[in-house]
This record gives sequence, C-alpha cells and structure tokens, in this order.
Amino acid sequence: MLHIFGMIAVNGLEFPFPGDRLGTEIFNPYHPVVVQRPISKMADWLEHTVQIQVEVPIELAWHLWSDIEQMPRWMKWIDSVQILEENRELSKWKLASGAFQFSWLSRIVKVVPQQIIQWESVNGLPNRGAVRFYDRHGSSIVKLTVAYAIPGILGPVMDNLFLGQIVESTLQADLERYRDYAFNLHAQSTDE
Repeated sequence: MLHIFGMIAVNGLEFPFPGDRLGTEIFNPYHPVVVQRPISKMADWLEHTVQIQVEVPIELAWHLWSDIEQMPRWMKWIDSVQILEENRELSKWKLASGAFQFSWLSRIVKVVPQQIIQWESVNGLPNRGAVRFYDRHGSSIVKLTVAYAIPGILGPVMDNLFLGQIVESTLQADLERYRDYAFNLHAQSTDE
C-alpha cells in the first residue's frame, strides 16, 4: 500500500512524496506550513561525483574541509552547518535553494585524516557521501561524492531531465569556490 505524505513542486508541477518512515521538513514560503515528509522504502538514490585539483598542500585542503561549519563559505546551497555540542559526531544541516529549505541531522561515519570524511544523514533529508583527498606533493585532488534519495517513481525521470545536471554543476561550482578559497588562504599565509 502506498501512502502519500506530501507534495513537492518542481518547475510548476506537483509530485507526491510517498513514504512510511523517517521525515524531511519541507518549507515553502508560498505555503507557510512545514510538512513532515516520511521517506519511502521505494526511494531511489541518485549519486554524483565531482573532483578538482587544489593548489594547496593536503594538510590545508584537509583542514578546511574537516571544519564542516565552514562549508557554507563555498557550498552554494548549504545555508548553515552546526556541530552539536552534546555529540560532536552529529551536525545539523540546513539547505536553502529557491523557495525550499531542507534540514537534516548528519553523522560522520568514517574519518581517515588527510584521506576521507564520510557521512550519512540520520534524519531529515536523506543523503550520504564522502569527500576524498589525494596528495599530489604540494597540491591536492579533492573528490566529492554526494548521494540523496528521491521517490522511486520520480528518480529516473528527474535525474535524466534536469536534477542530475543541476546538482552536478552546482557541486562542481562548489568545488571551484572551495579551490579559490583554499588558494587565497594559502597565498595569504605564505605572504606573511
């Protein structure tokens, strides 16, 4: 049995969100009601990977990214990240894009210094991913993989039409902003 728990508007079209567990807060200022949307077992996971070469030592590349509260400085859709005082492995994230705001609680599941940070959401917007670091002796390769769940019936259509391209180009632009931010910090520290 399919339960419809909410609707989401995409380019003027409304789509139902089926579900039966865990929820995601969806806020639309045109409809000033926060909807708790359960996530369906029928959700598809869409995954995107982008990478960039950053002309800074791996220690700096790692340091910047491992301070996750700084991410809104270079990630366009991330409005805020707050590490929870009572459990430093958990962080509250807020994504804002156009008319929508999403929030979730995320948990770091794997950390290997100067190699990988891996996370998964524990409630709210279903997502998971990893950022990997590759030392190039004076520069670094940073590779970001992000996966997120959308209702199974919409996954292939939305990914093939526009969603995948939008997310991937946004993530690549985020990495370019990160590269520039890291490079400018590195240049400032070597000038002093």
